[in-house]
Amino acid sequence: MLNTKQIMEILPHRAPFLLVDRIDELEPGKRAVGCKAVTYNEPYFAGHFPQEPVMPGVLICEALAQVGAVALLSHEDYRGKLAFFGGINKARFRRKVVPGDVLRLETELIKIKGPVGIGKAAAYIGDEVCTEAELTFVVQ
Repeated sequence: MLNTKQIMEILPHRAPFLLVDRIDELEPGKRAVGCKAVTYNEPYFAGHFPQEPVMPGVLICEALAQVGAVALLSHEDYRGKLAFFGGINKARFRRKVVPGDVLRLETELIKIKGPVGIGKAAAYIGDEVCTEAELTFVVQ
């Protein structure tokens, strides 16, 4: 398990844009499972939406990408590098994410060729899928 401090040793992200609280499972270069506790104090809830706070889908995808980046950048071949979004494909948002939800974020790296790779990602609340996507990344 990795805590926030250990995650920040791998990723360049910092509050308020670090969207992973901990990593529960890690296979460097292959997959990772992380967790994000969604609280009402998240800065985006001030405007999305004040009367009915909902976590933006793009931020759920970003959280999934951060978990994937931990999996990738924890591998010795990629340590010290940065992973950037190259694309988001097949994204589906199946359930709203609201304050009080705890997201389980699972990303598996399914293809890496040179500096480009693809991750298969899904976010869950309990056993229910709330978001799934195919994430393309570029390593520099």
